[in-house]
Amino acid sequence: MSEKLELLREKRRVIEMAGGQKRIDKQHEAGKLTARERMNLFFDEGTFVELDAFVKHRCTNFGMEKVEAPAEGVITGYGKVDGRLVYAFAQDFTVVGGSLGEMHAKKIVKVLDLAIKMGAPVVGINDSGGARIQEAVDALAGYGEIFYKNTIASGVVPQISAIMGPCAGGAVYSPALTDFIFMVDKTSQMFITGPQVIKTVTGEEVSAEDLGGAMTHNSVSGVAHFVSANDEECIMNIRKLLSYLPSNNMEMAPVFEADDVNRIEESLNDMVPSDPNKPYDMKKIITGLVDSGDFFEVQPYYAQNMVVGFARINGQSVGIIANQPMVMAGCLDINASDKAARFIRTCDCFNVPVISIVDVPGFLPGTGQELGGIIRHGAKMLYAYSEATVPKVTLITRKAYGGSYLAMCSKDLGADMVYAWPTAEIAVMGPQGAANIIFRNDIKNAENPQETRAQKIKEYTDEFATPYKAAERGFVDDVIEPAHSIIRLAEALDMLLSKREQRPPKKHGNIPL
Repeated sequence: MSEKLELLREKRRVIEMAGGQKRIDKQHEAGKLTARERMNLFFDEGTFVELDAFVKHRCTNFGMEKVEAPAEGVITGYGKVDGRLVYAFAQDFTVVGGSLGEMHAKKIVKVLDLAIKMGAPVVGINDSGGARIQEAVDALAGYGEIFYKNTIASGVVPQISAIMGPCAGGAVYSPALTDFIFMVDKTSQMFITGPQVIKTVTGEEVSAEDLGGAMTHNSVSGVAHFVSANDEECIMNIRKLLSYLPSNNMEMAPVFEADDVNRIEESLNDMVPSDPNKPYDMKKIITGLVDSGDFFEVQPYYAQNMVVGFARINGQSVGIIANQPMVMAGCLDINASDKAARFIRTCDCFNVPVISIVDVPGFLPGTGQELGGIIRHGAKMLYAYSEATVPKVTLITRKAYGGSYLAMCSKDLGADMVYAWPTAEIAVMGPQGAANIIFRNDIKNAENPQETRAQKIKEYTDEFATPYKAAERGFVDDVIEPAHSIIRLAEALDMLLSKREQRPPKKHGNIPL
């Protein structure tokens, strides 16, 4: 028996050394942790259980029969994160460059299957040279199986991807099918075709970092949701994100000890400037409303005229969607609409109530927006809000004009509760534009057109650029003092805990993608 035990221990030592000390050192020199180090850091200490450590590839082409690939280049298993079951896999760049072959893919698919069965989140850490060319169509089939399982798991369990090295070609589509993508600055890249292929085909010269680096995908393409300075920070942020989400679509997110929700936050009374054209930072309002001022922003560098992210009110997870007057006056555009629609649907998948904070003057005008399909992209927001059955609470802080007011979850789009501050302006358009149309003839025929125009603008502002007309019609449930907003939001969320809403039976809707 002792010989067999020693054989087992030796095999485990070989597996744990992965590609060998030289390659491990090279990984560290590149500023990256190894796959095993990442897994041990991610899970609560001592809880990680590895699966399929002894799996081997079956390839005999191009000399692969002589190639040893410990753990088949990917560490898979499960463990606890803050005491909750989570599944994960981490590609090992020290073993055949973390390349994906038939058995490597089967290990990942097994973890996805288990996560679906057990109703637990799954985290994938990507650090791979791509498909294992020697395995040809078997490798491609492996990617196909993973894409299929990602899609089946979508909306059932949270799926999070961490890009911690190269991720190229078909490999990028698995992360793209998941709910959130984390990237590490300067050490991770994502692209379908790399710089060399692009240079050969189109003649363009671009660096890997500019083409597919973390900041490119966080600020320009919108493919990624978070950027971290290093592997350790990335893993801690993934753990934090999981704390806002339930384990699956049949559960609610964990409830934490809450702040005093009966507190009156006087600073909110002075957040909105008296000048309706003066910008202010919406993030200050958000941090003033949420527990401990802790707001976990999603996609902070992309479409910054729209702010989305997770927070807690009275200990309960909420998703926040808000216009940012500091950027483009908070107008909705193509990218902001996509960002918001995606986040709304993610919250709805996982039973996270949605709070919309509104200060929106309209959709961004211009030929670029119209020809780029703002109608189609803006419709995604309308669709996402209308489709969502989670509790929906809307707070209007200032401007809420025209179709953009509807697109930010008005009563008509299914908001359960709508509150407005006294500074709210709910109208078809701003006072100046409205006065120019409604009183066009009065202004034109006046002795002093400028004075008459100013007077008519004031008349319209006093009568219509307020929350009270909407409140008279029941489109606003209450006009509240800003300082009391925390109490009112907490009360609304508590009241909406038992919300149940049935929709007509259908296979699925047809969102205007």
